[in-house]
Amino acid sequence: MTEQIWKKLKFRESGIILALLIMCLGLTLATPSFLTAFNLGMVIRQVSFTAILALGQTLVLISGGIDLSVGAIAGLSAIVGTMMMTATGIDPYLCAFLAGLFGLFCGLLNGLLIAKIGLNPFIATLGTGEVYYGLILVLTKGYPVLGLPKKFMWLGQGMVGVVPVPVIIMILVALVVAYVLKNTPFGRYVYAIGGNEAAANLVGIKVPKIKISVYAISGFLAALSGMLYASRMAGGQPTTGQTWVMPSVTAAIIGGTSLSGGEGTILGTMVGAILMGVLTNGIVLLNISSYWERVIIGIVVILAVIIDILRNNKENSPLAFIKKIFAK
Repeated sequence: MTEQIWKKLKFRESGIILALLIMCLGLTLATPSFLTAFNLGMVIRQVSFTAILALGQTLVLISGGIDLSVGAIAGLSAIVGTMMMTATGIDPYLCAFLAGLFGLFCGLLNGLLIAKIGLNPFIATLGTGEVYYGLILVLTKGYPVLGLPKKFMWLGQGMVGVVPVPVIIMILVALVVAYVLKNTPFGRYVYAIGGNEAAANLVGIKVPKIKISVYAISGFLAALSGMLYASRMAGGQPTTGQTWVMPSVTAAIIGGTSLSGGEGTILGTMVGAILMGVLTNGIVLLNISSYWERVIIGIVVILAVIIDILRNNKENSPLAFIKKIFAK
């Protein structure tokens, strides 16, 4: 009987979903402002920017890598895209598409440095991230890019019924990435490379090609996120993306993606991103000093990494311990 109950409860994202529900319940009891349509709409719209970023990060983490440049790619792509709009008069949505290609190119460079030259992903993307942040300052001199076409604002500020446009785009991107990971050879190769790169090589998987593709996709999604945020803010902000790296990694890890590679789901990442958004919103609603926000998020990151370590060491994991109790 206890085994049957355990099997029903045991699915990968159950823990994070339970944590999210408990957090929402606590905030509902603590502040009447949390469970309002306005606040929930604001939270989910804000989550959409980092969630799209986290979807690309999830692909990279499953392949056994990490991308610390996603925030910088988002910011630089947004600056390049908004500058094209204001300086050339080209249709803003074509500019947004070209900015997406620019982000893909930045990700491609990351992939080449890692897969072809053999740099460690942490070092390579840390270095390119600094380069991309530097280029933002070179291009803008620290000033925002303003005067964007009005029709571009719909992308970040528009609504379809009661649902914000960025949320719809986030859901569509999540469905596509989830389908690719679960139902295509490319998705299986990504898991295989993250699980055991040497074995993947032996069975004929073109490891460098898959790795480069994963970083390129991550760059494209980062650029998409940057353009959505630029539309939301009605301008290309030089600070865009500077605080987005940790949330993207944390959302993926607490959603079940392993830092060691080979494991992870898109559903887990989406729930993880929403949890991070609710946490940030709760800090604001409870009037906790903004100075504590980074402290709290840092603690969440550390806890997420500890959970990842315990998850990989399944014999000593909390889940294994609880299972033993129910089995007795």
